[in-house]
Amino acid sequence: MNATPAGDPDRESPGEHSGHDPYAALRGRDFRLMLCGNLLSMLGLQALSTAVGWEVFDRTNDVLSLSWVGLAQVLPVMGLFLPAGAMVDRANRKRTVFCAVSVMGVCALLLGWLSFARGPLWWLYALLALLGAGRAFAQPARSALISEVVEPALFANAVGWSSGVFQFTMVAGPALAGWLIYLTGSAAAVYFFAATCCACYLALLVQIRTQPRHARGEPLSLRALGAGVAFVFANKVLLAALCLDMFAVLLGGATALLPVYAKDVLQTGERGYGWLRAAPGLGAVVMSLWMTHRPPLTRAGRTLLISVALFGLFTVGFGWARSFPLSFALLLALGAADMVSVVIRNTLVQLLTPDAMRGRVSAVNGLFINISNELGEVESGAVAHWARREADPTFGPTFAVVSGGLGTLLVVAAIAWLCPPLRRYGRLETSRRR
Repeated sequence: MNATPAGDPDRESPGEHSGHDPYAALRGRDFRLMLCGNLLSMLGLQALSTAVGWEVFDRTNDVLSLSWVGLAQVLPVMGLFLPAGAMVDRANRKRTVFCAVSVMGVCALLLGWLSFARGPLWWLYALLALLGAGRAFAQPARSALISEVVEPALFANAVGWSSGVFQFTMVAGPALAGWLIYLTGSAAAVYFFAATCCACYLALLVQIRTQPRHARGEPLSLRALGAGVAFVFANKVLLAALCLDMFAVLLGGATALLPVYAKDVLQTGERGYGWLRAAPGLGAVVMSLWMTHRPPLTRAGRTLLISVALFGLFTVGFGWARSFPLSFALLLALGAADMVSVVIRNTLVQLLTPDAMRGRVSAVNGLFINISNELGEVESGAVAHWARREADPTFGPTFAVVSGGLGTLLVVAAIAWLCPPLRRYGRLETSRRR
């Protein structure tokens, strides 16, 4: 572990980063193939996620139904993250990604058929649960695979580009889903598009050449299964960074209620919904490009705390906004602030984790992410449903978003107080223990 010593953050000297190459990771053929494949698969899955939210709310007109969408996807992740992480550390990581993405592609295909046939919603929730099981294996395997494609010195750069691509899909995927739903009048076309994207990713994945691994996972046992959790809880900086993101997004995430905002609050329809879903990703893409062209952060801990606090403030502003341009602008800013924390957190996971444990620690990271996203949807939908007022359909969602943003600010204050090492964490070092 190479955290910057407490109270002694690294400082840049004049000309220290004159040789910084923002495209260093992209110069590798295999990383480019991996990045293009990630772009395609995540583009399809982001579009699918957008379409599911719209279809469920359109068919039920029930805010609480949106909560079950998130719950159906997060429960498999919570149940499978330990065996998934252990498998990633013991098995061939590229093969694990291939199998997991194949499962997700088949689920997307079946969702398309189910939507076209107007099948029962409980089948939709079942397919989302199977999709969540695929994600439980795909996320840690994809994250760990980076170490077999790029050199350690390029981890921060590779994470920056990977995060930027992910955020781009959060722009293009929702916007594309909104237009496809608008043009076809159904979410089925979006699901078929997602299945095609997964198939294209698999075609690229088989061409990637990975570096030989220096260590294999330890023999399978209960202790080995829980080693990733133990490692995270023993590393105060890593635990604080993961908890900060998890609780901030769980409380402050407004994504689940965007169908309600588009339909009842802002009254923008399908196209407006697509753009609202895309706005956070657009802000994140701009921030990602800016970050990859800058030297590594020298005060990463403080920057992480500030970015999450801004995320909470912009969430509160969005909750009160009643005009589409203002709402769009606040979601842009919210996405930009979130991108800073994403890059710092994912880089810390890569740098502070031994390669033999990378799959299990990445699985824990994925669990935190999915809890924040999917259970955040459950929390937002449940609060909006509890606070609903028949005379004012905007009160429930407004209360849920604003209170969530305020909760995010409290989380930032608590973690900043409880974890001084995170506040003092300095440079995102590029060298670490293998």
